[in-house]
Amino acid sequence: MTEKQVAMRAITIDRYGPPEVLELEDVERPIPGEGEVLVRVAAGSANPRDWHFMRGLPYIARPQIGLRKPKFRFPGSDIAGVVEALGDGVTRFAPGDEVFGHVESGGFSEFVCAPEGVLARKPANLTFEEAAVVPLAATTALQGLRRGGLRAGHQVLIVGASGGVGSFAVQIARALGAHVTGVCSTGNVDLVRSLGADEVVDYTREDFTAFGPRYDVILQIGGTTSARACRRALKRNGVLVLSSGDGGGRWFGPMGRIGASMLLSPFVSQKLGPFTAKASAEDLDTIRMMIETGGLRPVMERTYSLSETPEAIRQVETGHVRGKLAVSVRPDLSRADHASEPELARR
Repeated sequence: MTEKQVAMRAITIDRYGPPEVLELEDVERPIPGEGEVLVRVAAGSANPRDWHFMRGLPYIARPQIGLRKPKFRFPGSDIAGVVEALGDGVTRFAPGDEVFGHVESGGFSEFVCAPEGVLARKPANLTFEEAAVVPLAATTALQGLRRGGLRAGHQVLIVGASGGVGSFAVQIARALGAHVTGVCSTGNVDLVRSLGADEVVDYTREDFTAFGPRYDVILQIGGTTSARACRRALKRNGVLVLSSGDGGGRWFGPMGRIGASMLLSPFVSQKLGPFTAKASAEDLDTIRMMIETGGLRPVMERTYSLSETPEAIRQVETGHVRGKLAVSVRPDLSRADHASEPELARR
């Protein structure tokens, strides 16, 4: 790095492995290209995708994430921060704007460049840490429920209701007028009820596929229940939407279960299939409005410092986090710190 290049701190990864492969380094600050926004990151959050990308698992995903080493050197996909500089053609933001969004990589860095189309204005009633846990999880919940065709009056089952995506899905489904049942462990029953679930199933005591109720939509975020078993809890024309989940081994992970649902779907009356969220400023604006009007709130278990990012990802890998974990990238960031450096005001 030359004297003229501006440094920043960032978590980096150069090989697959346990959390210890993550390093906190001084690296070159990015410069926004056409249509991009440079964001001074105040906070990020840990997601299941972070540990999958860190471990290089399941192996079937290696062609997309990197065969022998990670494709993206800078992990992290959720950010909340302040616009620092604009690339040519950016019209939706100005330096100093508070934003949040879902980026391809670099969420655990002090600065990140992102297309303006994946960012939205930060909810005014959230801190940066609270806002940072929202983008990927809430977008996945919103888009997943849409994929299921959820409407007012529908019966919906959220499997993994106390996790990051599930905690948002319970609230969004309730706001859309559905009758919501959440599936979680004993210790999270009260949390899921507090989020607005009409019914809660403790999976350590009950099997939701066996005790009777039938649902219009099942959103499976966690667990290892097969699509064939989930069908028993679906109405005749119900929809099963699968997004991630647990188990499946190092080679296939949840993809084996998801693939089986795709093979089964053409032969049954229900619709079964996978779902992957896409970054969307429009959906983030919808989520922001729900948060600002009090219809949606993030559930955040705790906040880690940037240097503690490996531990945050280790905790997410256990699969037992209540809601989300935030990573404070710039705890000193405040309104007084929002002024952009003159030479970076526009590129």
